[in-house]
Amino acid sequence: MLLAAIAFLGGALTIISPCILPVLPFVFARQDRSFARGTLPLLAGMAVTFALIATLAAVGGAWAVRLNAYGRVLALLLLAAFGVALLSKRVADWIARPFVALGNRLVASTGQADSVLPSAVLGVATGFLWAPCAGPILGLILTGAAISGPSAHTTLLLFAYALGAISSLALATLAGARIFRAFKSSLGAADWVRRALGVAVLAGVTAIALGWDTGLLTRLSFASTNRVEQSLLAAVHPPGSAPDEHGAAMTGSMSGAMTGAMTGAMTGAMTGALSAAPPVEGEMPPLSGAVAWLNSPPLSSQQLRGKVVLIDFWTYSCINCLRTLPYLRAWYERYKDHGLVIIGVHAPEFAFEKEEANVRRAVRDLQIQYPVAIDNDYAIWRAFNNEYWPAHYFVDATGRIRGHHFGEGGYDESERLIRVLLTEAGAQDLPPASAVARAQGIEVAPDDADVRSPETYVGYERASNFVSPVAVVQDKAALYQVPGSLQLNQWSLGGTWTVGAEFAQSQAGGDRIVFRFHARDLHLVLAPGTGGQAVRFRVTLDGHEPGADHGADTDAHGNGSVQEQRLYQLIRQSGAIQDHTFTIEFLDAGVRAYSFTFG
Repeated sequence: MLLAAIAFLGGALTIISPCILPVLPFVFARQDRSFARGTLPLLAGMAVTFALIATLAAVGGAWAVRLNAYGRVLALLLLAAFGVALLSKRVADWIARPFVALGNRLVASTGQADSVLPSAVLGVATGFLWAPCAGPILGLILTGAAISGPSAHTTLLLFAYALGAISSLALATLAGARIFRAFKSSLGAADWVRRALGVAVLAGVTAIALGWDTGLLTRLSFASTNRVEQSLLAAVHPPGSAPDEHGAAMTGSMSGAMTGAMTGAMTGAMTGALSAAPPVEGEMPPLSGAVAWLNSPPLSSQQLRGKVVLIDFWTYSCINCLRTLPYLRAWYERYKDHGLVIIGVHAPEFAFEKEEANVRRAVRDLQIQYPVAIDNDYAIWRAFNNEYWPAHYFVDATGRIRGHHFGEGGYDESERLIRVLLTEAGAQDLPPASAVARAQGIEVAPDDADVRSPETYVGYERASNFVSPVAVVQDKAALYQVPGSLQLNQWSLGGTWTVGAEFAQSQAGGDRIVFRFHARDLHLVLAPGTGGQAVRFRVTLDGHEPGADHGADTDAHGNGSVQEQRLYQLIRQSGAIQDHTFTIEFLDAGVRAYSFTFG
């Protein structure tokens, strides 16, 4: 019940987000009718459709995404016709003629002349088009759905979110009704109001058709509501709190994506100047349940008493986790002799990250010297009631959690909190703090101002934005063709691939993946073929060698090789960031592709 209330509040906050702008004209366009028969059925249709489509998109795989794409096209056509009808009474009469005949038959059978059906139909169409920004609250719901699978609980939370959104929209339309009636009563104003609404509806259709609702407006929206949502989540669902009535807390990935926004910093009580003592958020849970420990014998909460502890939840193919490592390594070197212990809790996202040999190699290659607990069964993850990669929990010398931080960023505040807790524990003569951390290659901080592409999974379980003349064939080899052109953030397969739940596997040399993206960096999680045989590949940008725009794992000609299971940096643009069509062609068969990330 608590999660449903949080979801409702998160939906209500969308009224202050620019992402709501494209659907506002559709909502206000029914002001010519009573609220009960105009706006209310429209909002109800919008809520129900959004909840159902979002549920299918979260748990249903690529077929649900394609279903929604077709629904969006039909909805755009319907609402465009509605906008034209508002502009021209003659067009309205022509469009309405078959519906009037149908309405007359319905009236004869029901005796109700003022049907709510047209408004409800417009609401259903709006539900197909509405793409709210994936802030922390909606992100938790969608990620929990993707991981836990389909359930009535998921649909309930999505419907609660939609109810919150339409409640704030309903209040807005009721407040605007008086102004609308005043204009309508003015001599000749009714026609002008109707035409203005028609222009607004067509502008909304255009904005959605051009992708502004999930592009420009999404980027503007994050600063509007994320801070409020994060504060709400921190207040009602602090780290270390008990699971909700449905069991363990929903798990999610800050590298996931649901639209790329959730990599922003999510700071708890540690935010701010820390002039006062950081509050206590709970006791440090046990560290039991790890299947192995690296760089250290197994550690317990009791053994760590007297030390300041930083718990870092990470996984080695997570780009957001990798970009925090320079700061973790720097803090470890700076404060390990003053009482700081860092423990990396490796909680895998993909199956290959459960292999101890892979984690050992990653820890060695990433030059991690502090203890790492391999948490393949998510025992420590659940004990902390954690929800993100990466997540940092700060524990004082008495074993109490005194702060947390989710995602990238907030490094100054994190180090300040470390110093406060060390000072409380009696440490003296601490070395100077530093905001500088040595980062190279993949670990370099992202260009957040110019990232317009979200994390995108390749396996059908969580795939999105896949386009192809043929539908995905699950778990069987099939021939795919790349369309002639791709819109921003669309991708496709070319050649013979077997698409599984978690990855797609190439079946022949010459198979390729094409992605239209906008970001400085492009990464792809890849694994070599069966038996670990290396797979050669070649990368191009807009059909040309990348040159100076090559990534850490490619050369200027775009050549590279998949030799181990990890994240590969394939593109790092050196100049102005623009939309590009990325192509990776695998010269050998057998590669497995998992997910794209950007930075």
